[in-house]
Amino acid sequence: MATTSRGGTRKPATTTRKTSTTPTRKAPKRRASSTTNTQPKTRALQAQVLAERVVLVPVGAGLLARDNLVSTVKDFTDRYRTRNGLERELKRYERRGATARNRVERRVRRTRTVLEREMRQRRRGVERTFRQNRRRLEREVRSVRRDLEKQSSTLTSRVEKAFSQAQDRLPSVS
Repeated sequence: MATTSRGGTRKPATTTRKTSTTPTRKAPKRRASSTTNTQPKTRALQAQVLAERVVLVPVGAGLLARDNLVSTVKDFTDRYRTRNGLERELKRYERRGATARNRVERRVRRTRTVLEREMRQRRRGVERTFRQNRRRLEREVRSVRRDLEKQSSTLTSRVEKAFSQAQDRLPSVS
């Protein structure tokens, strides 16, 4: 703490801190007992402590419950004592309910928008895949049809050639 002299100037307070350059040695740690031994020594005193506990615990619990009930009732009566207080609390509850409703509606709209977007994307993907597969199938069918037409015309010309050869040979055989 700073002190003042008669002239009014302040003198710095002197500190009496011990500054040592030698390292301090820590004292060995003592093991603290894990529990404080407050148990009575005799059996009669132990029985007396237990009997007191049996009586005091329910009394204390009852008093605590009474205090909680009194404070709850007091808080309740302070809030709802007058009509204005009751209306103020009801308006507060109404605002809170409206806020919760609006939050749910926004969440539902957002979820709906996300689901609709995903559905449109999936529909486009399915339609695109369907169109690609249809085009591929039509190309394959055209290719197979051309091949069959070529083979059919080749087969037809072979059959006609075999038939004409057979006709040419039939009169010579008879």
